[in-house]
Amino acid sequence: MADHAHDTDPDARVTSPMQSFTTTQALTGGAVLLIGLLIVFGIPLLLG
Repeated sequence: MADHAHDTDPDARVTSPMQSFTTTQALTGGAVLLIGLLIVFGIPLLLG
């Protein structure tokens, strides 16, 4: 088996849940979510 080296520096990699975000970014994400849900569920309901 290959011996994979692991970074021991905790600041070397930052994942998304650990990053801070602003209220504006959260509202933008919510708006994108609502538009996506309207496309996925709204259009089929209107056409069906």
